[in-house]
Parts: sequence; C-alpha cells; structure tokens
Amino acid sequence: MRKNLKHMKYFLAISLALFLTAVTVFPALAEEEKPSADLSVAVLSDYIWRGQELSRDSAVIQPSMTISYQDFSANLWSNLDTDPYTSTHGENNSSACNETDFTLSYAREFGPVSVEGGYIYYGLEGVDDSQEVFLSLGLDTLLSPALTVYRDVHKYQHWYFLLGISHSFEISKAVSLELSASASYLESLDADAYPEIDSSGAATNDEFSHFHDGVISASLPVSVAKYITITPSLAYTFALSSDASDEMEWRSAGFRGKTSGDDNFVYGGVTVSVAF
Repeated sequence: MRKNLKHMKYFLAISLALFLTAVTVFPALAEEEKPSADLSVAVLSDYIWRGQELSRDSAVIQPSMTISYQDFSANLWSNLDTDPYTSTHGENNSSACNETDFTLSYAREFGPVSVEGGYIYYGLEGVDDSQEVFLSLGLDTLLSPALTVYRDVHKYQHWYFLLGISHSFEISKAVSLELSASASYLESLDADAYPEIDSSGAATNDEFSHFHDGVISASLPVSVAKYITITPSLAYTFALSSDASDEMEWRSAGFRGKTSGDDNFVYGGVTVSVAF
C-alpha cells in the first residue's frame, strides 16, 4: 500500500509539473518553438506487455501525459487494475495502481530515416523498480519499418529487440484505419528475471534467449473535435517459438494464480486523447 501511494504521488506530482510547464513556459515560446502536449486515458480489457499478461480477468485504466518541446519529449504513464490480485510468482499486485512509468526521449529525422533514443523508469508495485534505455530506427517508406532495441540496465537485465511495421488507410478526413504488426527477440542476462522454462512448465537455471512474442493490432482513430480523438483498438499477441510459448504460459499462470496459463491473448479497448 505504501508503494502504491508513492506511485500515485509520483504520478500526480510529475503530472502537475508537466502541466504547469505546458501552461506557463510553453505559451511564451509557442510562436517560435511550437511545443505540444497530449493527454489520454485508455480503458483496456487486459494489460499485455511484451507477451506477459499483467492483469487477471479485469479491465485496466491507463492514463498518460506527454509534453514535447522541439525534439524532446517527456511522458508519464500509469496502469490501474480494476480488480487487483496477488500472483503465485511472489509479486504482490494487490494495489490498484501497480505501475507508473516515466520516459524521456529525443528524436530526430535525417531525410527518410528517423532516430529516437531515450530512458524509461519503471515504478512497479510488489517488485523492485527498474530502468531501461532504448534506441529506435525508422524508415519512411512502404509499411514504415522500425527497429527498436531496449536494454534493461537495472533490476531485470535483458535485451529486447522489436521489429515493427505499420500502415494507415484514410477512410475520411476524421477517420482512419491503422494496422500494425511486430515481432520480438528477447535475450536474458539474468536467469532469475527471465529464466528458460522447460517442457514441464518449470523454471530452469538457464537464461531465456529466443524469438519471443508477435503482435497484430488494428485501431480506428476518430477525430471528434479539433483537439479530441477517440480510438477503439483490438490486438492479438502470440508466441513466436515453442520456448516463448512455455515462458508466456508460465508467466500467465503465475500472474493469474492458476495451474496453467496462455501463450496468446486477444484484447482491446478505447482510448480518449486530447492533443494541443
């Protein structure tokens, strides 16, 4: 509970700081620098992160705030579980606000190539917090391919390589259909954090190093006003290898408090965003 309150205080404090920055400093610079802000709230049927099911038969609410200035961005994101639980892997996730993340990033474009790098702080409930750095390379061409490399540099050390493609179809001036797909490779540097799972569903002393999860998703952004967008979305996450299937089932079972888990998930929801 104390850590949950800490995360809520962090979220409110940083949100207030970002908001005050947006309404005081940015207007003075708006004519030259054109800063922007984005506030959103997503309501989803499940919380799936990198092939891991992090909620249990409950909807999640995910508020987010992003402030951007020139090539820099700061984002604050949180996950609130509407039906908290305690996992069988030892994590105490009994608080509604079980994660608050803070991201700083810098992005530039060089012709058709976009480059973005940044830092993520993961504030987690029931387990130790962690930190990551990442680098992303994108190409402005057919299907907009992008490769992002994440490196946990703190508690759960691993590499996570993510290759994604996407395409948008304009239906009208206010509505578009956005399709995307991604595939990942996870290389663990810590057998305790990301162990290899044997065929019997038990964790081994070996580090996980295989193709991990794939995701196919569709969303339908609808611009309902000048600054407001409502986006329904649907996604399917699945294992890319037999080793990933064993690992995803093991994590799903543990987080859901069951004897068996799943290696694929269908989930969706609605996001309401305000951008200015």
